[in-house]
Amino acid sequence: MKIPAGPPAEARIQPPHPCVGMWVTADGYIRQELLASGRYDEARGERQSAYTGSYQVSGTRIEYVDDTGFTADGRFDEDILNHGGYVFYREGSDSHRR
Repeated sequence: MKIPAGPPAEARIQPPHPCVGMWVTADGYIRQELLASGRYDEARGERQSAYTGSYQVSGTRIEYVDDTGFTADGRFDEDILNHGGYVFYREGSDSHRR
């Protein structure tokens, strides 16, 4: 019996969410990488992986759950992310360069 192949692999691959990538504070002290897997890795100063966990995005809202169970949220405004009292910029964006 022949099993149908289904759609080509490239049709099954979902493009990454627009929020995926590196987000940084203006001074570069906090760097938060949002991974396509739904995980994040946040560095603070010289401390790599200071906070890690998962995130979910719904519209312009992002909800975080770190690996210790702490929760937080934030909001996107194009290439700006407001989270935890900080303003993050998509690394390399026009907003970041300003």
